Amino acid sequence: MVYQSTEELDAQLKDLPPLPRPNRVVLTTPTHFDVEYVINPHMSENVGTVHKEVAWQQWKAVRAAYAALDAEPVVVNGQSGLPDMVFCANQTLPFFDPASNTKGVVLSRMHSEHREDEVPYYGRFFEDRGYAVETLPEDLDADFEGMGDALWHPGRRLLWGGYGYRTSPEAYEALSELLDVPVVLLRLTDPDYYHLDTCLCPLDAEHALVAPEAFDDTGRALIESLFDTPIEVPDHEARHQLACNGHCPDGKHVLIQEGCEETDERLRANDFVPVELDTSEFLKAGGSVFCMKQMVW
Repeated sequence: MVYQSTEELDAQLKDLPPLPRPNRVVLTTPTHFDVEYVINPHMSENVGTVHKEVAWQQWKAVRAAYAALDAEPVVVNGQSGLPDMVFCANQTLPFFDPASNTKGVVLSRMHSEHREDEVPYYGRFFEDRGYAVETLPEDLDADFEGMGDALWHPGRRLLWGGYGYRTSPEAYEALSELLDVPVVLLRLTDPDYYHLDTCLCPLDAEHALVAPEAFDDTGRALIESLFDTPIEVPDHEARHQLACNGHCPDGKHVLIQEGCEETDERLRANDFVPVELDTSEFLKAGGSVFCMKQMVW
């Protein structure tokens, strides 16, 4: 159930079980957010440059945008010594099985030791709220960075799995078995696009924002085979403004870094509504809207 090329695909999207959109958003306060080390190219010139008061105001605007779209945020408090904990898409992969009405999360295994201690906080957070908390097999030697690299296809029980920089391909075999879902693997080929959520943004079942330069020919073919309308993002907006790290929580509105003018035009041409937000302080660490939230059922 792990597919690496279009030749291996043996089912159409419409044949897969439906999956409702997650309707709750988790956000983590940026109390301790900073750039204190370098674990992706975006951080390399930004150590010690975060304006913390500005970051707080930008975070509050993100929180307000979700509330305005009827997704009232559940807030986790950031912890001292964990400056990247604010990027709460990375520590877990939420899941929901409509057939059994089971909801839970799979805990990540962070590639960088700087981020390993973030994961237990989220494990306790979700366990306290009644979610099933799952882990990858103990004997599996593999990294996995949650929804930084594993993205649900809107409306269907299908996972897109990015690998190459932070997540090991072997992790997806275990995830496919654990969650009983097919996984489509995409190899990331450019270090600026170190997570799948920096270069692929599923909008609805048919549309996705895509940074073509992030993938090889095989990956681009897989995306084109399962999304009716991939919307190409100009490289300068994807690479420097993380346009593909936007988020479409409702199939209509796209929360996106301000100033992505060409991407906004292409969204409007496909009947989406861009909602611009300034996440410039978080871009210094290599993240924008998608990284800053976690959607759960």
